Amino acid sequence: MKMMSGLRLLAWELWLPILIVVVWYFGSESSKSPYFPPLSRIWKAFVDNWFGPGFAHDIVPSLTNLAFGLAVALVVGIGAGLLLALFPLAADIADPFLQFFRAIPALAVLPALFIVFGTGSTGNVAAIAFGAVWPILLNTLDGIRSIDPSIRLVARSYRIRTPLLVTQVLLPGAMPQITVGIRTSLAIGVVIMVGSEMYVSTAGIGHFVIVAQQTFAIADMWSGILLLGIIGYVLNLGYGVIERWLLRWQPRTHDALAVKGN
Repeated sequence: MKMMSGLRLLAWELWLPILIVVVWYFGSESSKSPYFPPLSRIWKAFVDNWFGPGFAHDIVPSLTNLAFGLAVALVVGIGAGLLLALFPLAADIADPFLQFFRAIPALAVLPALFIVFGTGSTGNVAAIAFGAVWPILLNTLDGIRSIDPSIRLVARSYRIRTPLLVTQVLLPGAMPQITVGIRTSLAIGVVIMVGSEMYVSTAGIGHFVIVAQQTFAIADMWSGILLLGIIGYVLNLGYGVIERWLLRWQPRTHDALAVKGN
């Protein structure tokens, strides 16, 4: 029964992308535009570029930088958000600075970050971490603040130690909001990954796309854009699985509606 339900959900999610690809394939087959080549040419360029040397030369560095940048943002964001939530006075003092830095587009800070951290992988990781840390930090802070104060009072009355309070009360209670911040940071991280690679890198998907555009290798350019879309979709799909595991203690919407209906 669960397998049938899963297949039904998968079919419901994929029917529109499949339809768009089919229409795009046959509709573009007669295209003579140098800027919008047929999908068959784009797919051939996709296979040639990304199932060959391009995988190790461009995909691996991009995803490695993205993973390290998001890991740094996750540790710093949750850690700083937790510390600020435990010390409300410090949070009030830091709030104007947090709002200031959050408002600065990460792409605008790339030159300064590359001056400080260099133009290699370290600079790319720092750029991704800088852009991705703010949604996680602020959602962690707001999530802990939104926990019912009576829960913390009960924990204090039972003299629960701070480590146990953090791991068993505060972080689980704030987790629904933290996961929203992580999902936002994931999208921001992909954007900054591409932007930083277009700016100074000599490898990566963003570098490949900008070089293809500058050399008028249009099919190659579209193959890179198509790859970025697939990566974004797969990352979102994979994070959805992780998110459901993190929030497994929460009743799902359809389960709650079924219980209410009964």
